[in-house]
Amino acid sequence: MPGVRVKDGESFERALRRFKKRCEKAGILSDLRKHSHFEKPSERRKRKRSAAKRKLRKLKIKQSKTR
Repeated sequence: MPGVRVKDGESFERALRRFKKRCEKAGILSDLRKHSHFEKPSERRKRKRSAAKRKLRKLKIKQSKTR
């Protein structure tokens, strides 16, 4: 769990912004969303397959633009 120490003279808003940034880097929010409900193994496979297709399609588009 990331922690932030408030420096002398630092505003609470700035410290909160630093904390949020550290949580985002650590992937806490995405992990929380992922575990918020049960996902069947078939749904997980389907989600991973569609993500792989999107990634491949994006890569193909990027390669065609560079040629």
